[in-house]
Amino acid sequence: MSMSVITQLVGGTFPDPNGSDGATLSVPVKSVIIADSLDGNEAEAVKQLDFEFPLAVVSDPLTHQVLGSQVERALESLGTIIKVRLDDQPHADMETADRLIIETAQTGALIAVGSGTINDLCKLAAARQNKPCAVFATAPSMNGYTSVNAAITDRGLKKSIPAVSPDGVFMDLRVLADAPVRMIRSGLGDSVCRPTAQADWLLAHLLFSNNYTETPFQFLANEEQGLFAEPEALVSGDLEAMGRLARTLVLSGLGMTVCGGSYPASQGEHLISHYIEMMHPPEWHNVFHGEQIAVTTLVMARLQEQLLSDSSPVINRSRKSKADILKHFGSGIGDACWEEYKLKQLDRDRADKLNMQLAESWSEICEKIKTITISPETIASVLKRAGAPLTHSDIGLGKEFFLNAICHAHEIRNRYTFLDLANDTGKLNASSLI
Repeated sequence: MSMSVITQLVGGTFPDPNGSDGATLSVPVKSVIIADSLDGNEAEAVKQLDFEFPLAVVSDPLTHQVLGSQVERALESLGTIIKVRLDDQPHADMETADRLIIETAQTGALIAVGSGTINDLCKLAAARQNKPCAVFATAPSMNGYTSVNAAITDRGLKKSIPAVSPDGVFMDLRVLADAPVRMIRSGLGDSVCRPTAQADWLLAHLLFSNNYTETPFQFLANEEQGLFAEPEALVSGDLEAMGRLARTLVLSGLGMTVCGGSYPASQGEHLISHYIEMMHPPEWHNVFHGEQIAVTTLVMARLQEQLLSDSSPVINRSRKSKADILKHFGSGIGDACWEEYKLKQLDRDRADKLNMQLAESWSEICEKIKTITISPETIASVLKRAGAPLTHSDIGLGKEFFLNAICHAHEIRNRYTFLDLANDTGKLNASSLI
């Protein structure tokens, strides 16, 4: 069913649920191949995209060993390639992206061989040069393969920056199943946030009439059910289960593309994760993005459950100043956070109007949001059965730092979530969420 959805979206024939009769949805991705094995078919997959040569094949030492050398040999049969090798464990930051742009300046297209970091870097480098790109996935670790955004750190602030969607996304399930088990669990972690992200997005829609659509979640419904039913199979080498995860990740990215932003897949749980990446202690060793999301999703699920079970909240006007933000984050990062945060601050008039709305319709708001949530106990069970992290200590973070992350994450971006609602109503009790 879901491969049919992918095929229809790529082919521009998927019926638009929100459009007029005959309207369809389309995405910029031209080809998605998810197969038990791509061995021997790499050149043909890229050939169909009609890229101009030379091609830059971008990998790091690990992904080159896993798949990059194989892709390079295959593509050399088509024409000239330039082998670009990033440093070991490269960072998805503007400095690395700028270097990649220089190294690929004389190429016609970029071929990423990797997962989150390499994919994001290539998408951004391609966008800045008005070039196409494609990706051979090496791990099912995140949902950004098909999105039009790149998660990039710029001057210390993690941002979702407009980029290009790959023309081709190629996934060899045997390669994905052989990925380090932590990367597989990371992909599951990046998938379980669907209910918390949807709840946050729907909340902002109901309170402020922000754009919202259920279309991207309709893409995911069938795969999510199977994925959550058998999380153990993901870490046992089961290719059918890996196919479910791969399609979930692809569809999540396509959902973001259709919506024109990361809204359906990145809300409060990602804000906490971004805070961790921006403000972590110097001795902390980075964990995979999806491992963080597994833990922060549980925080958001508990927070949403608490607030949705409570009486109508009363909003207070925003009292935080630029000086407060700078004191916590420091200059540079603090300045960037303030530019985002000030856009969603509530003055007395806006707070009063919001309170009138909440007094009249809080019960209705709760009922609507509850229909799309999943209990924190169920989410925890799914993660635990796959051996994924559940707590801040599982990802190497101390309690005090993690509590700070929960309390201050809403300050880094202009996106209103249950973190803001809890903060604005004085109900953000972080210690009850971990």
